[in-house]
Amino acid sequence: MSFSVLRARGLRAATRSVGVKPLRSTLPQIRSLQTDADKSSPIDKLPQSGSEAFSVQLHPESFHSYRCDAPTNEISITKDELVDMYTKMVQMRRMEQAADALYKQKMIRGFCHLAIGQEAVSVGMEHAIDENDRVITSYRCHTFAVLRGGTIKGVIAELMGRVDGMSYGKGGSMHIFTPSFFGGNGIVGAQVPVGAGIALAQKYLKKKTATFALYGDGASNQGQVFEAYNMAKLWNLPCIFVCENNKYGMGTSAERSSQNTQFFTRGDQIPGLQVNGMDILAVRKACSWAKDWVTSGKGPLVVEFVTYRYGGHSMSDPGTTYRTRDEVQQMRSEKDAIAGLKKYILDWEVTDEASLKAIDKAAKEEVDQAVEEAKKSPFPDEKTFWTDIYYKGTEPPHMRGREKEEVHFYNKA
Repeated sequence: MSFSVLRARGLRAATRSVGVKPLRSTLPQIRSLQTDADKSSPIDKLPQSGSEAFSVQLHPESFHSYRCDAPTNEISITKDELVDMYTKMVQMRRMEQAADALYKQKMIRGFCHLAIGQEAVSVGMEHAIDENDRVITSYRCHTFAVLRGGTIKGVIAELMGRVDGMSYGKGGSMHIFTPSFFGGNGIVGAQVPVGAGIALAQKYLKKKTATFALYGDGASNQGQVFEAYNMAKLWNLPCIFVCENNKYGMGTSAERSSQNTQFFTRGDQIPGLQVNGMDILAVRKACSWAKDWVTSGKGPLVVEFVTYRYGGHSMSDPGTTYRTRDEVQQMRSEKDAIAGLKKYILDWEVTDEASLKAIDKAAKEEVDQAVEEAKKSPFPDEKTFWTDIYYKGTEPPHMRGREKEEVHFYNKA
């Protein structure tokens, strides 16, 4: 059964439960993009050396473009890079699964948005950029935080509100940062104009680097997103606006919330690229191409990764009231990004099954150890709540608390 049929069934079920007529028949036809995770193939025989590059042919429908020529369907990769990408994807999924379990044990409280199913986007992007590039995203940020210089323990501890967390236990799930990663942002779409501002700083400082400003399909209708598009194009900023289209904005399918679901075409005068976000090789190729585009002075881009989240929007959302279980299961069984990369590695004889099982085992052990260490970390002292509000050295003379009598003085002699 096709994914589109399952989507239609889920939409009918959701609308029927609230007495609303399905809107599908009145919507424009969605442009088809190939979203399998395992349809790429090597062009030549693979080299013996793990560090020697070889060429891979991506599926011809991996990209759709708007106002520009799409990148070629050929990518250069090494065996070592394939294994490293697999390792990181497995680690990220294990980490998110651990967060899921800790939340259900009530050791994580508040908001918690997981990226299980979307690992190809963060890992593929990280393999195409360097530490001088900048990334900013929404609240579904845990994997980016680790890949951009953080640690699994640092993320888990932060989710649990402990001092060993990347934000010292005071930021939580949505506010995690590194020197090259600007969050983790809780307000829907608010990170996009901030990303444009980071790109403006890069251009002002004459740095040949790129900013990737990520947001979801649910945030794509925010006015500030379009305002950021306008300024980025007006000033020709090296900003790549990345829409992670995981099909649903909270509990609403993209077709029910957006008149134009071809998100890569929404930049008006800004060129766009739609990408198969389930094939990590297509993601890497797209991100490398996008970086080259913006750093060569061609101005901003809008890139849409078509991906899928297996869980709900957040931990409070079961994720099954607006889509069918069959739909989720089909994506897991037929289009999973990790399974797709594993198939490449085994079919191309990059390494053997035993080696991949060892990677899986090591990832589980690493995450389990991080969880246990995070549990031992204490909660932050109340006195530290006054710190890290301002960048060090820029604090005001004093700060008022919840009541006017509650005042903290900075730099008090």
